[in-house]
Amino acid sequence: MVIITGEYLGGLHCRAVHQPSGAVLETDAPKDNQGRGEAFSPTDLCATSLMTCMATIMGIFSRTIGYDLAGLKMEVRKHMTTAAPRRIAKLEVVFNFARPADEPTRLKLRRAAETCPVHHSLHPDVLVETQFHWPES
Repeated sequence: MVIITGEYLGGLHCRAVHQPSGAVLETDAPKDNQGRGEAFSPTDLCATSLMTCMATIMGIFSRTIGYDLAGLKMEVRKHMTTAAPRRIAKLEVVFNFARPADEPTRLKLRRAAETCPVHHSLHPDVLVETQFHWPES
């Protein structure tokens, strides 16, 4: 079990503290929902969690197959619904690998990314589209 504590700071800002490490994270409401957009919004964190979880699971798996994942670049694009209730409609995750890989390795890394716990925790109505790009050999 991990404990994360938090405090509402006012002005739609919150601060969270990861108790095991002491790392601090602040959030703000986005500009399109009454905030100033000065920090990650809670839904930004959800999108970021998906992207980094997928990369972490691929990193764990890459150790077992001897593929060096260092230098992986990633991006997530978050699309919100336009009608109520406000929620994440779609997450587009793009991975740009720094090193080439053969087709069996590519398939294994794709499958590893799909086992990410955050991906499995998202509501089925959230569309997740993932792209994987490798450099040529």
